Amino acid sequence: MGFAHGTIVKQELTGLIEAFWKYMESEIISGINGTTKGFFRPDFLKRVADLGLDVALDIENAITERYTGTYFHDEIKGMSDATGIEEKKFRRIHLIGELTKGSCSMFGAWGSALPNSKGLLQLRALDWVVDGGLQNFPEITVYHPNKNDKNGHDFANIGWSGWIGSIQGYSSAKLAISEIGVSYPDESFGKESRFGTPFTYALRDILQFDETFNDAFNRLTKGKRTCNLILGVGDGKINKFNSVQYSASVANFMNDTTLKPEGDWHPKIKNVVYHGMDWLCPSFNEVMAAQISKLYGNLTPENAIRDVTSIVQTGSLLITYYDFNNDVIYTANARGDNEHGPRNAFDRSFVKVNMTELFAEQPPTN
Repeated sequence: MGFAHGTIVKQELTGLIEAFWKYMESEIISGINGTTKGFFRPDFLKRVADLGLDVALDIENAITERYTGTYFHDEIKGMSDATGIEEKKFRRIHLIGELTKGSCSMFGAWGSALPNSKGLLQLRALDWVVDGGLQNFPEITVYHPNKNDKNGHDFANIGWSGWIGSIQGYSSAKLAISEIGVSYPDESFGKESRFGTPFTYALRDILQFDETFNDAFNRLTKGKRTCNLILGVGDGKINKFNSVQYSASVANFMNDTTLKPEGDWHPKIKNVVYHGMDWLCPSFNEVMAAQISKLYGNLTPENAIRDVTSIVQTGSLLITYYDFNNDVIYTANARGDNEHGPRNAFDRSFVKVNMTELFAEQPPTN
C-alpha cells in the first residue's frame, strides 16, 4: 500500500514532508531559545537541545517500535521506495503527535439531541498549526485492504498526503474517532509514558481492524498507552459515543451520565458527550455546552457547522463531522498558501463525502 500511495501522490507527499520538517526545525529553535512556547513538550525540547532533533526523534522511535505493528513500517518503507525520502524521516514525522501540544474539541450526540431521535452525530475538531505546511496537502486516504489477508476492512484516513497515522477517520464498520491533546490535566490522569503504542497508530488500528465499539474498548483499555489525551469513539451501528480519559495510567470511558471533569462550566447534557479544547478548560466548554443546548433536538451537521464550531472557534486546521445515519462526512481544511478566504477550517466551506460510495469503489481490473 505504501508504494502505491507514494507513487500516486509523490509530489504532494514530498512537499508535505519537506515543509513540515522545516517548520518543526524552526519551532525547535524558537522553543529552545524561549522565543515561542507551547508547540513541543518541554522534556522533548531538552532532549533536542542535548542530542539534536534527528537523534531525539530516533530515540522516540526506538522506544515505541516494539509496540508498533510491522505493517506501519512496511507502509513507510513503500512510501520511501516510491519517493526516495529516507525511511527514518517518515518515522520521525509520524511521532510528532506524541510530542506536541495540540488543542482540539469533540462531541457525540444521539437520541433526543437529534431530529427525530435518529442516528449519531460526531465531531472531531483539530486545533493545531495552520502555517506549518500541513494545510497545503489535505487528503482523504481510502484503504481497501486485500480481503484474503488479515489486513482489516475498508476505512478512510482523514488527514494529509502520506500521513498514515490517524487523527480523524471513519471505517466501513461505522466506527469513527476523535482526539484532544491534554495540556491541563488533573491528578486523575496519573502518569504519562513514552513507552507504548503511539496514539495515532492505536486510533488507526481501531479504524482498520475493529468491528464494534467493544473491540475499540478492549484495544484502548488493554493496550500500552502513552500520553495524556481525551479520545472519542463512535459506533454508528448502535448509535453510541464515549469519550475516553486516556494516559499511561488510565483509560476511563465516559458517557453522558458519567462525563468528567465535573463542574458548573461542564454541565451534563442528556445524550451528548462533549469536550472543548482541553480537560480543564472552562471557557471553551461553557460556550460549547451553550451552543449544543441551543440546538438540542435539532442538532444536524449543517446547524453544528454554523452554530457550534464556528461560534466556539474550534477546528482551526482540520475539522470533520461524521453523520452516521446518512453514512456521510463533512470536512474542512485550513486555507492553503495559494487559496483565498478565511484562514481557519471552522470558517471555511465544508466538503460533503458519501462514505458508502467510497467504500463501494471496486479495484481496477488490470
